[in-house]
Amino acid sequence: MTTQTETETILQAEARDHGVARPGAAPRRRPRRSWSDAAFGVWGLLVMLFLFLPIIVIVVHSFNTGRLLAVWDGFGFDAFASILEKPAIQNAVRVSLLTALIAAIIATVLGTLAGIAMARHPGKWVWWFLGLLLLVSVTPEIVDAVALLPFMVFLGQDLGMTMFNDGIVRLSVGSSLFATAVVSYIVRARLVGQDAQLEEASADLYATPFTTFRRVTLALAMPAVLAGFLLAFTLSLDNTIVAAFVQVSGTTPWPVYVLSALRTGLRPEIAAVSTIMLLLTLVALALVALVLKRAGDSATQIARTMTGG
Repeated sequence: MTTQTETETILQAEARDHGVARPGAAPRRRPRRSWSDAAFGVWGLLVMLFLFLPIIVIVVHSFNTGRLLAVWDGFGFDAFASILEKPAIQNAVRVSLLTALIAAIIATVLGTLAGIAMARHPGKWVWWFLGLLLLVSVTPEIVDAVALLPFMVFLGQDLGMTMFNDGIVRLSVGSSLFATAVVSYIVRARLVGQDAQLEEASADLYATPFTTFRRVTLALAMPAVLAGFLLAFTLSLDNTIVAAFVQVSGTTPWPVYVLSALRTGLRPEIAAVSTIMLLLTLVALALVALVLKRAGDSATQIARTMTGG
């Protein structure tokens, strides 16, 4: 009988750990999936179809060459070409993109300052402030819209602040309310798990508070700031109810344009622009994940940061 050497014993153990069968040994059989695993797999597929099938339908119908969205006439790019021929659609898209950009800037500035304050100056006030932010997040949009309309009229006409008579200003302010709360959550979630020793070290080196804020605190929060900006931009694109209340003539955003198009029937160009905005949103979310990944976050941390958890 041949005695196994120590090296052979180690190699056989490693082969067993990696699932490699020994020469002459019977192949290892994979464990059979239980019926519950198969049922959960099917259920997960049905949930995904329920969530994404309407989006798939609208993307497919954006290539419809028919006159109405609901009637499939053939495959083509006529809907995308017609966008360039209709000034009303171009103006609505331009207004939506411009107001979303301004609203994202407003939300990023206010939300970043609020998030840093909550993370670096904890206390009882933080929970009260978080409660107010949560109230802003869960308040129905119709309530915000009804409250904003007389408030804008009061500022613009009664107090003589004419800037609030401008449609772009109204839409930007209205869209930034919910986005500011989202940015605050994200920035706070980013900083609350990081030690403040770097800021303390900067102060020990005789850096001014503004220098410490600019070169240390803001640098630590920058991935969350960029993520919050991109999310605020995408959230501001579809603020339909608030936009319908606060808009003025000549500054109709895209969601309100689509809403008014229901009276005459939706056309394929509506689906075409919606598809373009969907792609824009996906690109923005991909950039958010890329920024956080470049900052060294894991997939779990990225998900927590993007949800403000």
